[in-house]
Amino acid sequence: MILSGYEYFLVFLLVCTFVPILGLVLAKLLSPAIASPASRTTYESGCEPKGGAWIQFNIRYYMFALAFVIFDVETVFLYPWAVAFSQLGIIAFIEALIFISILVLGLVYAWRKGALEWS
Repeated sequence: MILSGYEYFLVFLLVCTFVPILGLVLAKLLSPAIASPASRTTYESGCEPKGGAWIQFNIRYYMFALAFVIFDVETVFLYPWAVAFSQLGIIAFIEALIFISILVLGLVYAWRKGALEWS
């Protein structure tokens, strides 16, 4: 076999393919065939929607979410580095310090611009 060592990846790929398909097929089989008029409305809570769907949100909500995503991604990138820290050496430590320094500078910039102020 040319791709020896990739058996687990193949099994993972098959499972990742068939689980969503199985979920969709089961939902189609188990869902009621005739939908009620209430389930066809915009909201099934029983309350009629008030106002339009196209409302404008304050830009602060987006800036706060963007700052959260940036630091969430930081955690995702730092976790594998922390796991392999003892094997990577001093160069990887310096690279991680540069990475964290850039993120801290971004945080300071966002803080000074008022992007983290909620009120």
